[in-house]
Amino acid sequence: MDQSITPNRPNYGILAVLMVGAFIAFLNNTLLNIALPSIMADLQVGTATVQWLTTGFMLVNGIIIPITAYLIQKYSVRRLFITAMGLFTIGTIVAGTSYVFPLLLTGRMLQASGTAIMMPLLMNVMLISFPIEKRGTAMGVLGLILMAAPAIGPTTSGWIVEHYHWRMLFHFVTPIAITILLLGIFLLKDKKGKVDLRFDIFSLVLSSIGFGGILYGFSSAGNMGWNNPIVYLAVSIGIVSLIFFIMRQSKLERPMLNFGIYKYPMFALSSAISMVLNMAMFSGMLLLPIYVQTIRGISPFDAGLMMLPGALAMAFMSPITGRLFDKFGGRALAIIGLSITTVTTYLFSTISLETTYNYLMMLNAVRMLGISMVMMPVSTNGLNQLPTRFYPHGTAMNNTLNQVSGAIGTALLVTIMSTRTTSVAKTMTADLVEVSEAALAEIQMLAMLNGINFSFFISTFIAALALLLALFIKRAKQAEDPLEIEKKATVERG
Repeated sequence: MDQSITPNRPNYGILAVLMVGAFIAFLNNTLLNIALPSIMADLQVGTATVQWLTTGFMLVNGIIIPITAYLIQKYSVRRLFITAMGLFTIGTIVAGTSYVFPLLLTGRMLQASGTAIMMPLLMNVMLISFPIEKRGTAMGVLGLILMAAPAIGPTTSGWIVEHYHWRMLFHFVTPIAITILLLGIFLLKDKKGKVDLRFDIFSLVLSSIGFGGILYGFSSAGNMGWNNPIVYLAVSIGIVSLIFFIMRQSKLERPMLNFGIYKYPMFALSSAISMVLNMAMFSGMLLLPIYVQTIRGISPFDAGLMMLPGALAMAFMSPITGRLFDKFGGRALAIIGLSITTVTTYLFSTISLETTYNYLMMLNAVRMLGISMVMMPVSTNGLNQLPTRFYPHGTAMNNTLNQVSGAIGTALLVTIMSTRTTSVAKTMTADLVEVSEAALAEIQMLAMLNGINFSFFISTFIAALALLLALFIKRAKQAEDPLEIEKKATVERG
């Protein structure tokens, strides 16, 4: 292990540079969504095409994140950070100066490749920098920084797009990214000795097709519908490739992504809870903007403002949650947090055309408060059980599964909403002989509201499943490394 990063002497300079880099990368992720209509008009592309700015970003993440376990073991923090920040900075400059869509997409994918390396790298450094008893507080500070980005992102983006050209979103980030890259070059000094670790190209191919296929299939299902052959073909190929990938990893002496980490029960449980909660969480992130903008006609900027208190509550609760985790463990926090999440998700299933703006803002804030009590504590508790050697694999696995569960949750909820909206609209118009355009528009709006309510109702059961799983959480203690056990046994026999 590098001497500048140990549990005894955390290097706060290194951590600060890494955190600021991760913050700007995460901020960038949330800036673009509100600008999509402006990009469509300016570059003359349709909805299906412009969605690739989001889908492509997610696919690159899904392909690169599983490789980060290998990269973290092979290369120094300095080298990986400079590579990640360099790719992100180049991507930001390319995107900000692009006047055709393919160039904008290229810039976006370069940004994604940098972001994909950044998060697992930062989490791994946090894990090896702090002992288990202080890790909750450290992860809480990390959560504050990372959750502050989505808190200010949509509102900042709405203001910039309203007053300036959409390219200003990238021009705004560029000087900050260059500054952080230069800080990384001059301040990060850690070195890594030569590591005898070979890269398995076939594993990369299987991983890319596996995770990439699943992500593409589920993210496309929301737009294309489940009847489209591309959707189930992509998901099927992805699942088959993933099975072969897992089988290959189990046979390799030094796997690219070690699935043996699921032998540790608290990690396996935390992984399951995080995936289920991610799916439920996306209901609010996805359905609420559709409701406030499409049904209620609230402007994108006001919609962003409505989501702001929830994101801020999530950010500022993170350090408090971290301290509570160190003191009481993850079980109590997860049970309380998931109870709040389940109840508030159910209340969202009862919203109507008369529900007030302030009520929606308050309900979303309380829901985000509940989620903030679960995400980081549950994830940290699971990682705490892993031997140090498995940290890169644990962080890579968690980040990959967050991408996958997000895509599955989005596809599932969009499908439920669309199916319910169509069936309710058919029922409402079945007995009508003639329907005016105004009446048809009103029926469609009521049907969509019903679809959104029903999707939130299904999300309630998903959140309740996570709550049920949380009952089995125990405070994790770091397990002994199998290699160390084997070494001791060899010494005793010798």
